[in-house]
Amino acid sequence: MALELQSVSRSVEGRVHIHPTSLTLEKGTMNVLLGPTLSGKTSLMRVMAGLDVPNTGRILWDGRDVTGVRVQDRGVAMVYQQFINYPGLSVFDNIASPLRILGVAKAEIDRRVRETAEMMRLTPMLDRKPLELSGGQQQRCALARALVKGAGLVLLDEPLANLDYKLREELRVEIPRIFEASGAIFVYATTEPEEALLLGGNTATLWEGRVTQFGPTPVVYRQPADATTARVFSDPPMNFLTCVKQGHRLTLGEGTHVPADGALGRIPDGRYMAGFRANHLTLNKHSGTVIELRCTLGVSEITGSETFLHLHHGDQKWVGLVHGVHELQSGAAVSVWLDPAHIYLFDEAGRLAAPAAYAVEPIKGAA
Repeated sequence: MALELQSVSRSVEGRVHIHPTSLTLEKGTMNVLLGPTLSGKTSLMRVMAGLDVPNTGRILWDGRDVTGVRVQDRGVAMVYQQFINYPGLSVFDNIASPLRILGVAKAEIDRRVRETAEMMRLTPMLDRKPLELSGGQQQRCALARALVKGAGLVLLDEPLANLDYKLREELRVEIPRIFEASGAIFVYATTEPEEALLLGGNTATLWEGRVTQFGPTPVVYRQPADATTARVFSDPPMNFLTCVKQGHRLTLGEGTHVPADGALGRIPDGRYMAGFRANHLTLNKHSGTVIELRCTLGVSEITGSETFLHLHHGDQKWVGLVHGVHELQSGAAVSVWLDPAHIYLFDEAGRLAAPAAYAVEPIKGAA
């Protein structure tokens, strides 16, 4: 069983929401739609669900064309940011409500509700009203109501965005467990790269209504196909610096030289964009091969155990994310250090020319 989008597009009053898009989502997979606000995530999910009809293309479900089929006639469930529960009904009755609409027998409703509640860890709360639950429990109730139907496609549109940090972390851990237990196709929309990495599965990166890359999440993160994908899958967005490759030497900016080894040495000579993520910049020179990049500090933001450094390097604006609390003076000269193994090269059209050396190593644990 699979959901297949064939050259699907969507425009509203002349404004393109989704450019022609082809995707195949297999049964039993977690699929993340990652992109900033207004990148097309919700529009794509609404087309998948049947809430909107695409202007062009087809949608196939298990080989059957369902492009014009109403949402209520598909095996689809959708959960939004907001907790959509019936406040006057118990948790049991909230979960049971879609089954009662479908006319399912009472004994079967009882079995399926209790089975789903157990999976969602809601069994002790079945007699409570939603307003007697915590935020995380309310969202689990909404998820349970979506899952109890046994839908083959479950769409989650930024379901944790309105929860506080602790509850988000709790549900981020639980959602993969829920997904594995259900066996459905899960599609999860988020603006946060960290969330995509935690959920795993596959990720489609979106930018201005286009899917820029789709594949296993660690691969898309470590080997972005182009500079746009790299920006989307980096938080803060990836930093860039013009460079020139000549022979076995790479010259960054106005004169910082790096040996062009490995993949860097195999690309043609010419002008490129060097890209590196914020967390790969450090304030301390570590052992090994590192390069110094001299900057001016715009402002620093202390977030507890980490500090964001807003840097100016010539006409480039960068962000560094360094461990620890660093109280630095705005306008001060600051040297940051970078391991060349973390440098990606993109050609002048923005396509990946050479992945970072670390990115082609076998994946061990987190990306």
